[in-house]
Amino acid sequence: MYQRYPLYRILLRRTGVVLLTIITLPFMAFRSDKSRYYSYLHRVWSKTSTKPVWLSLAEKAPKDFY
Repeated sequence: MYQRYPLYRILLRRTGVVLLTIITLPFMAFRSDKSRYYSYLHRVWSKTSTKPVWLSLAEKAPKDFY
């Protein structure tokens, strides 16, 4: 049902996130909304399929309530 991204696309995304983090680190240190920005970068880093990140994490969680 879900398609996985090819390895080259995952590596490009993660390289982009690392570069953006390094470039914006001096500017984001003094901003009040830096947690929102870094949360967005974490979502981009974690994205490895067309499945939403929250859904893939929920599927990995223990099924204690079912």
